[in-house]
Amino acid sequence: MRAAGATMSFTLPTDIENRPVAVIGAGTLGRRIALMFADRGGLVRIYDKSAQASEAARSFVEESLPEVVAGLDGGRPGRVDITDDLAEALADTWLVVEAVPERLDLKKEIFGELDRTAPADAILASNSSSYASDEFIDRVEHPERVLNIHFYQPPAQNAVDIMSDGQTDPRIMELLKKELPRYGVFPFEARKKSTGFIFNRVWAAIKREALAVVAEGVSTPQDVDEMWKINMGTPAGPFRMMDQVGLDVVLDIEKHYAAENPHLPTGPRDLLKKYVDAGHLGVKSGQGFYTYDRQD
Repeated sequence: MRAAGATMSFTLPTDIENRPVAVIGAGTLGRRIALMFADRGGLVRIYDKSAQASEAARSFVEESLPEVVAGLDGGRPGRVDITDDLAEALADTWLVVEAVPERLDLKKEIFGELDRTAPADAILASNSSSYASDEFIDRVEHPERVLNIHFYQPPAQNAVDIMSDGQTDPRIMELLKKELPRYGVFPFEARKKSTGFIFNRVWAAIKREALAVVAEGVSTPQDVDEMWKINMGTPAGPFRMMDQVGLDVVLDIEKHYAAENPHLPTGPRDLLKKYVDAGHLGVKSGQGFYTYDRQD
């Protein structure tokens, strides 16, 4: 590890249009991130140890890509490769986006491997919903190339938060602000360290209160969603959106907020835990606050 306070120079990636993007993790968000980077004719590699998850991710991208490309100026379908070999996934990449489960120990391990294996000029980003990138760079020799890029629900919700790990080369921020919109992804920089970044801090309070009114028996998920849709003019309410993210992910995120703020009410977490313990994770399991056709 470098000495505290030491700085190192970083060479920005070049020839970006001809180099692949790697997505680490083929889950609900990993496949959606891969979709967005496959919309300008380039190569995206999805890395996951699960062959089933990888194949499902590739199918999702291939099925969704034509509609995304049609809505993007200059868009054209790219190629998606899947692999369970990390070195193969990272070869010649200009950008790597980690989208593994919200476990700090796992992220520390992954980023150590990414830093050792990825090209020296590759940008290493985390899609973590709740962990700032400075929390998992213990095994990273080059923190100047690490940051958060937090996606929401592409291709429907395409704003992303970007946030430094405290040592990120500022030129990376400027490069991403220029390059990401070409893929239909719109970055907004959190200018100070912030758990939940920008939008997620607001969203966390909304979903916590939505869960609380159900946990307290005041209302039902369906009624809360219907009121939300009528008053806000949106196609889905908080409970439907939590189902889309995955209730296990929502619970992990809420636990992280609670670890930082012990005064937060326990009712919302208890309600989520009841669903998760029953295997009702939302869209991906076929059952959450609503019932769905199960995804393979």
